[in-house]
Amino acid sequence: MPTPSDRAKTLRQTIDHHNHKYYVDAAPEISDREFDKLLQELIDLEKQHPELVTPDSPTQRVGGQPIEGFAKVTHRVPMMSIENSYSAEDLRKFDADVRKATGKTDNPYTVEMKIDGVSMSLTYVDGLFVQGATRGSGDVGDDVTHNLKTIAGIPLRLKSKDAPRLFEVRGEIYMTRAELVRINAERVKDEEEPYANTRNLTAGTLKQLDPKECAKRKLSFFAYGLGASEGVEIKSQTELFDKLKAFGFPVNPHTKLCQTVDEVIDYCNSWDAKRRDLAYDTDGMVVKLNDFAVRQRLGATSKVPRWAKAYKFEAEQGITKLGSVEFSVGKFGELTPVALFDPPVQLAGTKVGRASMHNASWVEKMDVRYGDTVVVEKAGEIIPQVVSVVTESRTGKEKPIVWPTACPACGGPVEKNESAVSYGFYCADVGRCPAQVAQRIISYARRERMDIDGLGDEVAKQLVESGLVTRVTDLYRLTTKQLLALEKFADTKAQNLVAGIAASKERGLARLLAALTIYGVGGSMADLLAEQFPSLDLIVNATEDDLAKIKGFGPKRAKSVSDFFHSEEGTRLVGELRDLGVKLTHDQKAPAAGAQVFQGKTLVVTGALTKYDRAGIEQLIKEHGGKASGSVSKKTDYLIAGENAGSKLAKAQELGVKVLTEDEFEKLIQ
Repeated sequence: MPTPSDRAKTLRQTIDHHNHKYYVDAAPEISDREFDKLLQELIDLEKQHPELVTPDSPTQRVGGQPIEGFAKVTHRVPMMSIENSYSAEDLRKFDADVRKATGKTDNPYTVEMKIDGVSMSLTYVDGLFVQGATRGSGDVGDDVTHNLKTIAGIPLRLKSKDAPRLFEVRGEIYMTRAELVRINAERVKDEEEPYANTRNLTAGTLKQLDPKECAKRKLSFFAYGLGASEGVEIKSQTELFDKLKAFGFPVNPHTKLCQTVDEVIDYCNSWDAKRRDLAYDTDGMVVKLNDFAVRQRLGATSKVPRWAKAYKFEAEQGITKLGSVEFSVGKFGELTPVALFDPPVQLAGTKVGRASMHNASWVEKMDVRYGDTVVVEKAGEIIPQVVSVVTESRTGKEKPIVWPTACPACGGPVEKNESAVSYGFYCADVGRCPAQVAQRIISYARRERMDIDGLGDEVAKQLVESGLVTRVTDLYRLTTKQLLALEKFADTKAQNLVAGIAASKERGLARLLAALTIYGVGGSMADLLAEQFPSLDLIVNATEDDLAKIKGFGPKRAKSVSDFFHSEEGTRLVGELRDLGVKLTHDQKAPAAGAQVFQGKTLVVTGALTKYDRAGIEQLIKEHGGKASGSVSKKTDYLIAGENAGSKLAKAQELGVKVLTEDEFEKLIQ
């Protein structure tokens, strides 16, 4: 009979073998249940004999304690971004530059999938996985080792009896679309807002402090690059892929060695047509010189390597008919026209049946009509939008869009607002229209505002429709008994919602101001207001002139704030909030280290971000002395541009505003 030590060793080897077959070879040999039985046996054995636990045991993937924060890791070899290209002509120019630099006409390239995930560096010392870090600024990233150990596709020890002294692997952490669907189904069931895309959810998952939370979401990994290394010699990208596979890493199977740029272009085009067949999101291909010695000669600029280029796929477009238009009502009463397509169009792997058309100004500018043939695309492959009208397809039967004279939600009168930059139509029954009330409750509960756990869109609408909530202060009077009388509310859900609402009382003045639906006062303006007047009483007693003196506030916004708090409804609101125990003061923080870097500067964020969510990066701007604005003007000092940046980027370039990448922003604040 084997000793406990021998059995533990056998179990580890068997589990590692089946992990490799499942996550790397995609050829499982046993069922999930059989695998779970093996893992449970090892867990039980190590509990009985703690001295048998090893750092690379499969049991060490999950179970570590939550950390208090993310330590910074300096990369031995910088993790550089790769410059984007958008056409065959761009790739031909890249090839011409390579031929000129090398003096050679034959420069083989590897072409790889550009996975839509989070770049990562994994460090192995003597074959053992010791650290994993995000790209961060390229020079310094966050230590997320505790979370990476939960990803079954990452080997905890290299499959080699002669492992190199040091081996840094670069790769991409990603989430399959099927996993996103699974997670979102759970959130919808719990009446929580679904996540928008796999990339943002992957980034958020890796930022969890508790590895058990990360383990609940199935992340995957593809290895594709090499950082620092000692004790191993690799001469090319194809040789690196072979070595990575031998060491036990999953490598994307859709990688090709191309001898010419024409072959590169053909391969990129072939995947542009069939990328939706993949289980994960990809937004392009990565083209790299295969020969490492040639790469060394070409070197890099301060930002990007000269030996690689990312080829970005075009946003997928579809053509359909505008069948009808429905009008949604926002928190200020604004009517937003929503295009309903007939038939729905397939885009980016999903069926799209509707898209926002913004406001009356937009409809007029686009001259879009009922029955028009329209071109639809997903901005950043996320948000569907109408981008153009095929006017040559008109038959004469198309009809102008007619705006309602009565609110579609409450039947109240609709008025035209021509004082705004973009004119539109509004429900005049301000604050009483149930659709407006529901949107205000939804906005109030948002994570970046009062952060009320369990109060998603559907719950907010249910509370308003039931008559339990007619204004935000009604939330603080809700009882578990009242909630249990509503459909889909059980004990735990009701208790959690009441607890979440109670916890929101301590969010502080800045977040409260942003949550109160004061026209012109979003997150950044609320912060400025609370910093200048750190109690609600001070704001209420301030004159319009006092408020207008806040830098960046201006007389119109000052009037909006003053009118809000001196209205009958505003006076009542302040009194109720005070009586209900909601915190009405602001805790002024000491400036963070390096806070002066954006002191007095105005920054605008645009495009799809890969490292931050919008609220997170705007918070960093504020912490480092800056002001986060929503529009580009002559007063803008910096534009932080993510992927698929559009009109704001064009305007910033036109005005000479300094444009920062996420990496450049991160370097400035460190």
